[in-house]
Amino acid sequence: MNIAMVSVHVSPVATGASNESLRVHIAELARELGRKGHRVTVYTRRDGLGSGERVRLAPRVYVESISAGNAVPMSEQEVLPHIKEFADRLAKRLADKRPDVIHAHHWLSGLATLSAADGLDIPVVQSFHGLASLQARAEGGASPARLRMERAIGRGVSALIATTESESAELARIGVARPHIAAVPSGVDSDRFSPQGRLLLPRAESPRIVMLSRRLAGHGVTTVIEALARIPEAELVVAGGPPKAELDGDEEIHRLRIAAKEAGVEDRVTFLGRVDSADVPGLLRSADLTVSLPSYGSFGRVPVESMACGTPVVVTAIGGHLDTVIDDVTGVYVRPGRPVELAHRIRGLLAERTHLAALGIGGADRVRARYSWERIANETLKVYDSVRPAPEPAPEETMPEEELTELAVAS
Repeated sequence: MNIAMVSVHVSPVATGASNESLRVHIAELARELGRKGHRVTVYTRRDGLGSGERVRLAPRVYVESISAGNAVPMSEQEVLPHIKEFADRLAKRLADKRPDVIHAHHWLSGLATLSAADGLDIPVVQSFHGLASLQARAEGGASPARLRMERAIGRGVSALIATTESESAELARIGVARPHIAAVPSGVDSDRFSPQGRLLLPRAESPRIVMLSRRLAGHGVTTVIEALARIPEAELVVAGGPPKAELDGDEEIHRLRIAAKEAGVEDRVTFLGRVDSADVPGLLRSADLTVSLPSYGSFGRVPVESMACGTPVVVTAIGGHLDTVIDDVTGVYVRPGRPVELAHRIRGLLAERTHLAALGIGGADRVRARYSWERIANETLKVYDSVRPAPEPAPEETMPEEELTELAVAS
């Protein structure tokens, strides 16, 4: 199959992508499709972070950059005025290469793809990787324009792939026909994320709790710091935010350090800053527990990567966590903003080392069984096949006239 993917604002080959989870999803899915023999071209906006107009990502997989606006990193809002320019140039490439299916990732990409594919008679599959309506319900402040656009995109494409069951339900609620929706989660590379391997930090005598998020604000770090005051034997390692060299000048880190000092735990909280993706497995392996407490989320990559490393997770019961984490089997659920409740659950887990080990084993088994990229690619291909036009039936073979004459004489 000849597959086109569109990711306007996140390139799978960019370092320091604004949305690391989306970058990983596109890159790993494309690689796996290439391994299966399909040809994949990922179209993205030139942002100055890549290395040329056409880059080979893997066998049979290429990333092509399209100029739209200045070649610098931009936020979603900054990219939006350049969508028409991107779509016009994308349309020419799609017309030339005629892919069998186009898979748009994120609402900006859906907007550009529907415009570019207009009149080309190529089926479009859409993955939002999070919906504005769900985010608005949890946090408020979603753009009304984005809400309208997501509804229009959802009704305009051939099929939608939701990464969580809650996203599937929300798409149906905003008017997308349920038969057009398929739930296919993201995946995890179990070769990189496994219980065996090097540790980023040496094991300490005290239990270690790890939090990992590219953006620390809104992810419950203050709640964990306050809970730490009630877990006197534990240490907290926080990874994310700016690079380590810029921590002292970061407002969010400054606020969190004040919170740690007020809670009397500043000597037990370590801020690592942004961690390179190659070091993430080693960080998660070094933990006794990984805690992830966002108020809103789509797939939730960090808990699944932690489970793959055999490290149990404590998560808020929202979004993708409800799909990936089985309460008291691979981790535990907690309510957001409840430091006393959180401390009680963590103390209980740390006191029951046998149960903690069982959670780790259960998590690793679940990831291997459900979240391998091979399985995710197979489920995605089923969606692609469902929207492709049925092949023209082969013409019936007719017997030449001279053979018919010979048969008639013989009879």
